[in-house]
Amino acid sequence: MTHHPPGTIAPHIPADIYRQAEREGRPIIVVLQAAPAARTAHTYLVPLGLGFATAIGVAGTVAAILALFEFAIHTATLIAGAAGPIGIGGLTFKLTRPKQ
Repeated sequence: MTHHPPGTIAPHIPADIYRQAEREGRPIIVVLQAAPAARTAHTYLVPLGLGFATAIGVAGTVAAILALFEFAIHTATLIAGAAGPIGIGGLTFKLTRPKQ
């Protein structure tokens, strides 16, 4: 008389190994892995927080660089307006347009 396993056996046990163990009277031990634990909010909040902090830092750095460029342009414009025309080798360059 052949004994059949109750229900479905684990898919990783080949039938010939099961039958051989059944003939020899050896037990078959099936190890089932537990389902992975659910992720906590902390798992998601830390990377999101780091990403937002990085984005805000980059935006602040870009804003500071743009403000420095604007300040440098205004300063150069004021100096060029105060200095008047610049002559090099007989050529005269006017750095700013005259105000009318």
